[in-house]
Amino acid sequence: MSQLLPDQNTLDEHADQCPAFARWRAGHGVIVHTPETQAAVYRLAHLLQQKGQHADPDGVYNQLIALDHLTSAGMWLVVHMTYAKRCQTDGTPLAAEDFKSRPEGHTGGALNMVPAYAAYLALDSLTGRTRSWLMGQGHCVAAIDAVNVLIGNVHPEQAARYAGNAGLNQLLKDFYGYAQMPNGRPAAPLGSHVNAFTAGGVIEGGYLGFAELQYAHMPLPGETLVAFLSDGAAEEQRGSDWIPRWWRAEDCGVALPVMIANGRRIEQRTELGTEKGLDAFAKHLRACGFDPMRIDGRDPAAIVCALHEMEQRLERRVEEYHAGLLQYPLPIPYAIAETVKGFGFYGAGKNAAHNLPLPGNPRHDQAARDLFNQHAGLLWVSPLDLQQAREQLNRHDADKRPRERDHSLAKRNPAEPIIPPLEWSQDTVSPMRAVDRFFTSLVEANPELRARVGNPDELASNRLSGVLKALKHRVLEPESELEAIDGRVITALNEEAVVSACLANKGGLNLVASYEAFCVKMLGAVRQELIFARHQKEVGRPAQWLGFPLIATSHTWENGKNEQSHQDTTFCESLLAEMHDVMRVLFPADYNSILALLPGIWQNRGQLSCMVIPKGECPVWMSPQQAHQLADQGAIVLNEHRGKGEPLLLIANGAYQLGEMLRAAQRLTEHDQSWRLVYLQEPGRFTTPRDTHEAACSASAQEIETLFPASMTRRVMLTHMRPEVMRGHLHSLFPVPARSQVLGYINQGGTFDHTGMLFTNRCTWAHVIGAAARTAPEADSQYWLDEQEWAAISGCGNPAILR
Repeated sequence: MSQLLPDQNTLDEHADQCPAFARWRAGHGVIVHTPETQAAVYRLAHLLQQKGQHADPDGVYNQLIALDHLTSAGMWLVVHMTYAKRCQTDGTPLAAEDFKSRPEGHTGGALNMVPAYAAYLALDSLTGRTRSWLMGQGHCVAAIDAVNVLIGNVHPEQAARYAGNAGLNQLLKDFYGYAQMPNGRPAAPLGSHVNAFTAGGVIEGGYLGFAELQYAHMPLPGETLVAFLSDGAAEEQRGSDWIPRWWRAEDCGVALPVMIANGRRIEQRTELGTEKGLDAFAKHLRACGFDPMRIDGRDPAAIVCALHEMEQRLERRVEEYHAGLLQYPLPIPYAIAETVKGFGFYGAGKNAAHNLPLPGNPRHDQAARDLFNQHAGLLWVSPLDLQQAREQLNRHDADKRPRERDHSLAKRNPAEPIIPPLEWSQDTVSPMRAVDRFFTSLVEANPELRARVGNPDELASNRLSGVLKALKHRVLEPESELEAIDGRVITALNEEAVVSACLANKGGLNLVASYEAFCVKMLGAVRQELIFARHQKEVGRPAQWLGFPLIATSHTWENGKNEQSHQDTTFCESLLAEMHDVMRVLFPADYNSILALLPGIWQNRGQLSCMVIPKGECPVWMSPQQAHQLADQGAIVLNEHRGKGEPLLLIANGAYQLGEMLRAAQRLTEHDQSWRLVYLQEPGRFTTPRDTHEAACSASAQEIETLFPASMTRRVMLTHMRPEVMRGHLHSLFPVPARSQVLGYINQGGTFDHTGMLFTNRCTWAHVIGAAARTAPEADSQYWLDEQEWAAISGCGNPAILR
């Protein structure tokens, strides 16, 4: 790269000789170009000419003039989206009736995002290459929608609704318009955060901090991602500063983080809102392996130059790495775009800028109306200038490149994975061995699909030693054969960070495994992913990434050796509440039932699976045929006894629960009591569907009647989860509540073995017998347990006799 360092005299002379440069450096409205940015633009223009990407610097300057116009118009539209229901594209001041009765919007952050997002579009235009983009602060979506509508980078729904002047007015009315369709869905293809209608959007960004954890894992080699990040999230989200630990040129595309440092949260200044704070943050970034650049975040041209320079720097670092001059971690360029919250409009830099910067509602307040018209007037761009800007920046056809709405991350559609042969077992073995063997073979059979394993615990302890040996921990300085520079296991004692590594890897194969109790820390990231995937499906553009399992192992019932902090069924319970077509919750009971599930989990698109799997050695109860049937149906009749009395319907959910149910059934058989035992692997299939998408993956009435005949009204369930949760979700399976009992985790625990855990939660085989007797006492049900066993489950005997 030619390092031209023009001084002010050189810039002045260039402006005299090059009218296009002079027009650009004059700025537009509130956009001012500092001497530092002028020098950077001069260098960029001549570099692009040297590379043959532009015939002369004028082409660059003309596009940057267009960028100023697009940026200013974007900010103009953002403030109208907050306050107005009509706009005047000729710049005429608005009257009282043109304003909303209830203004709403995250105005300040959106104003700050306009220069950044417009700069991203301009860089693509200047270089003739479409990069991907990501925004962590999803509440700033007005910036994205405003710029996209102005430049025509929209999905069909917005293109049809927001075209022309009438379309702009409709956009203003739709923004926080709250209109609904008859089915309850939003009537407008617009939202308060990034959503399925946002052109090119890939993450909602409603939960700040997850974009920071994901962006480095998103692009594949040959791709570039521009990641817009929040200063508030950056100073609070641990793990975002670990990116240099994980980034490798061999399997990662270029990631360009840009932190929008506006210095404000909702109601207070951030630590980064001070010069001292920014200095300390830049120092911290360097210590973490980043290469920070502080730039003018109010000037879109400064952001363009920074992004281009970041690409060049990282490219040089990779070359130096391959030449043996550098080692990992390579310094990752990181732009700090310094601005004030709400730059470009009244109230910039104040707390009020976050939402409604004006001191009153312009519809009812003349002073506020005057302020709006005055400050919006500074942002106005003539229709002619805006049209010319669109022509300058929309060169996709000439460059033969996709529009930014169709960038590579937004169109992820990896090849169908090759499924390795299934190796069944009849041995008493840890069910996790099935996952270990299958995933290792799956990765080996599909080398073109980048593999990621999210690991906050111990893979060997969780019986994934084969995965660890094959894929290895990713580290900077390997200490053993289980560690490697290019390892594909992302290990950190931060559940959010490791699950984000896999959620981000939408071009490959993923596996997440953790202690069940600590999976709870993943919930926010997982739920955000599920919501976005569900919305994509609802608008007819379903996600095409390959599904993968979130495995909760070392789970509640076998983690009794630790204290109650390690005994928590919240993860699967929470995910069971999500929509079952995008989130499966599975309780395979043995090695074979797991194996039958695994191919479909990685073949399904846009769907995650929570699998609750024991790591301890368990008998194999299912034949391969039964395991396949269970995977297809979600439940299976394991056995039944036709003896005397009204039959009992026994329902087991969970591996240890099945063991207890089998023992209870044996006792009932000894007394010739009729019973049927059903194993329930996928509860979500048997809940009442909440919409048509969920109904499509639910069991039919005939399937339910076959498994759970209405004639069998005496029912006892033993579940892995809390009994209240399971009874609530599956209320239709308990049509006569007085004749139904559900046993499960009742928040009791401590330092026990798994049998002790079962007893303290009243979930042993004997408690099942006691519950069965309570459903409708038979004349001889009192004899199903002996006197000592009755005493034990009544809390006044010796628990050891039940072992």
